[in-house]
Amino acid sequence: MEAIAEALIVSSSGTAVAKHNPGKMETTAERLEKVLTDLKRTRAVQSSAIVSREGLLMASNISGGVSAETFAAMSAAMLGAAESTTSELKMAAPEEVTIKLKEAELITISAGPEALLTVVTNPGSKLGLLLVEMKKAAGKIRKLLEGDYD
Repeated sequence: MEAIAEALIVSSSGTAVAKHNPGKMETTAERLEKVLTDLKRTRAVQSSAIVSREGLLMASNISGGVSAETFAAMSAAMLGAAESTTSELKMAAPEEVTIKLKEAELITISAGPEALLTVVTNPGSKLGLLLVEMKKAAGKIRKLLEGDYD
């Protein structure tokens, strides 16, 4: 008789919430936090968050005295305003919204129909590489929220 190597734990709504491996259980929230930790390793990221389209915080890696919930809500509002603007202009939804500050840049991109990824850069960061990494991270986030744990 073969032992079960892993099992998927599903919530009552049918959403996958954890993948169980013997001796280890990793929730969706932990996996989302790992995406942010991996993104921060680029050294271009000062702070980051995964936010629902409604502005609710899903995961964050935010430094120093910043309210993660306010950061999340304002990031969603910023992207929502940009999407409304482009819709009114009969143009496609924005791929990213960037706010240039003297000491950093705030970048928000879509991470699928349910979420967005937002980061604050470190001063002098190379944005080309960061945007590539953000798009990879957004793809991982989308898959995780769809219940794809592979």
